[in-house]
Amino acid sequence: MQIWIDADACPKIAKELVYKFAHKRNLHVTLVAGQGQTKPIFNWVSLIIVPTGMDAADDYLVEHSQPNDLVICSDIPLADRLIKKQVAVLDPKGREFTPNNMSNKLAMRNLFTELRDQGQINSQQASYGDKDKQQFANSLDRILTRLQNQTK
Repeated sequence: MQIWIDADACPKIAKELVYKFAHKRNLHVTLVAGQGQTKPIFNWVSLIIVPTGMDAADDYLVEHSQPNDLVICSDIPLADRLIKKQVAVLDPKGREFTPNNMSNKLAMRNLFTELRDQGQINSQQASYGDKDKQQFANSLDRILTRLQNQTK
């Protein structure tokens, strides 16, 4: 079992929490990015820079992650692809993607994409706050515990 991070879009605070939890549980972390990233010096953290291109990092994550791995990402279509491989997926705000909630999440994403494209709403991202950090830490701990119990 290992943790993968879609590193281009993941907030630094969330990455740092992942490093902390991974170190405590002796897990490997792989950052996957389409552009240069700062990688911690820990030998249990890897950085993969994929060639530029549409969905290159997404494709890498889907190809290389295994069932019972955990991927941190906020990309809903990517999460859907990973869920179908039985990979656990958590967004940086602590919301888990599951087979039970994927169809609703995809439908909402498509609706908001259409509304943005029509200019009916803007696409401002809310800042990453203490509440998000706490929710992410709680969810990360819960999911890692579940995954480690499944692999025993």
